[in-house]
Parts: sequence; structure tokens; C-alpha cells
Amino acid sequence: MLKVRDLYTAYGPIMALHGVSLEVPDGQIIAILGANGAGKSTTLRTISGLVHPVKGNIEFLGHPIEKLSPEKIVEMGISQVPEGREIFFELTVMENLRLGAYIRRDGRAVRQDIERVFHYFPVLAQREKQMAGTLSGGEQQMVAIGRALMARPRLLLLDEPSLGLAPLITQQIFGIVKTLNQDEGITVLLVEQNAGLALGIAQYGYVLEIGRLALGDTGENLRKNDAVRRSYLGY
Repeated sequence: MLKVRDLYTAYGPIMALHGVSLEVPDGQIIAILGANGAGKSTTLRTISGLVHPVKGNIEFLGHPIEKLSPEKIVEMGISQVPEGREIFFELTVMENLRLGAYIRRDGRAVRQDIERVFHYFPVLAQREKQMAGTLSGGEQQMVAIGRALMARPRLLLLDEPSLGLAPLITQQIFGIVKTLNQDEGITVLLVEQNAGLALGIAQYGYVLEIGRLALGDTGENLRKNDAVRRSYLGY
């Protein structure tokens, strides 16, 4: 579904990615692991068009997307849930969700998808008229994921979904991500510092170190890898 080849991305004079290559097969969950500053978020931001690469190619469903605008990339079927959620605090839950469907013109189906989001996150149905800034961190993350789902993505980019959340809420959200993948066939590219959680649901994983690809292997093999265990799993 997604092929990234020899990707170089810079912020001004600072090169953040140095020749990163990876693949995301249709229907799978792929994890990107690494320490702070490894280039994980930059990889997702480059795929979604928020920053453009200095060099390299990104193909989605066989089409080059590295020069496209973020809104065009969303139209093609890629939605990102950013690190830190970045929902609109001054808007209600319902208004945030409707903004996720801004590229769509099928009003009836949009309403159905709002009910779909409420099915996965029932607490949001109780909070639909509440200002998003007054929600708990876990509820805000649910809004961010729901907003991304409103665009009906083929590929969902998740950037640190567990950040700042209680373990119980994190487990709930990861369970929903797994359900979205298994039941709806949504492909997921997951950036996550909690390597144990990520590798628990990912079929394959990549490890980034200072903007370079250090390792790529199946989720099971990465869990057994001594270097990965010591650096990211804590045992």
C-alpha cells in the first residue's frame, strides 16, 4: 500500500531523516520505534505532506505523493492522528468530528460515520456538545482518532497514541486500533515509544536511530531481539 524509498527530510539546515526506506502492506499494522529525536514523527509528517522531503520517493497505492499537499493526501486515503492530539479545544466534540469529514460531500454517510465513531468510543456520544478542551486526555485522544476516521482512510497514521495516557485507557485505545484493522481492514502505521504495546499488535516493525533505519523485522522477532529488548522494552 505504501512504499517509502531513500527519504531525506530537513528542517531548515538540520537533516532529520537520512535515507529512510520502509513498506506498509495493505491490511497490516506496522510499527516505527525509536527514542526521542529518532525521526519517527518526521517520517509520518513527511508521508502526510506536512513537510516535503529534500530527496526520496513516497508511493501510495502506486501513486507518487511526496509533492502533494496534505489535503490531497487525505483525499487519497491517508489520515494522521498527530502527536499531542491537536484537536480544536474551543469547538465541541461533534464539531471536531465534522471537521474530519471536510473533504466529503455525502452528508448521510457522514452522519453514519459519526455513529460509527460513537460505537467505538461511546463516551464521545455523551460528550458530543461538550467543548473538546474540557475533556480528559484519553477522551481527547478518542476525538483525535475519531476525527481521522471521519475521512474514511485506507491508511491511518498514529503518532504516539499512548502519550500522557493512563495504562487502562492506553490498552482500550490499542484494542480499538486492533479492531479497526481486523474488522474494517484499515491499514495502520504506528509510531509509539511504548515498544511492548506496539509490537503486541504490529505484524512488522522498524527501528529508527537519529534519522536512520537501524533495523526492520517482524513484531515477534523484534520482541525477541536482545538489543531491542534492552533499549526499548526494559528487560
